[in-house]
Amino acid sequence: MQVSTAEFKKGLRIVFDGQPYAIVDFQHVKPGKGGAFVRTKLKHMRQGRVIDNTFRAGEKVQLVEYEEKHMQFLYRDDRYHFMDTGTYEQLSLSADEVGEARDYLKENTEVDVLYIEGSPAAVDLPNFVELAIAQTDPGVRGDTAQGGNKPARLETGAVVQVPLFLNVGDVVKVDTRTGEYLGRVATAS
Repeated sequence: MQVSTAEFKKGLRIVFDGQPYAIVDFQHVKPGKGGAFVRTKLKHMRQGRVIDNTFRAGEKVQLVEYEEKHMQFLYRDDRYHFMDTGTYEQLSLSADEVGEARDYLKENTEVDVLYIEGSPAAVDLPNFVELAIAQTDPGVRGDTAQGGNKPARLETGAVVQVPLFLNVGDVVKVDTRTGEYLGRVATAS
């Protein structure tokens, strides 16, 4: 199936130069002189690299044909292990195959694994995850929500910027698409 550049949206999976890409960002541009065009940031679905490309307005592109399987992340050793929630079949992927999703994978997290031509190509995380802070500088009395930010390492190893008042053990909500702190869910007991 083909789509026009007018139908572009974030997350749309397209074929570009014979490779599967997901649209990370796009912008329609109508210059005063010349034809309109669409400036895009495309992320390779298998390799994770991001490229910039410009399409002419109205240009048609092919959609990626993929199959999506709902899975649960079980555990990690030297590989990442998932279980199909329908058939209970297990799948083992390397760190490279999991890609950036590994920063937010916690045991029992439900994900969608995308298959292209019968082989796993990408792990699609939920948009938001709740993770505990494993390491950060301690909060000090007087630190406020508007006071600034500090780095915090989460239980999965990801590092995000959080407000100064948060401590080790606090559970925070994080946007997996941007790696941005969204709010505190629970405080450490």
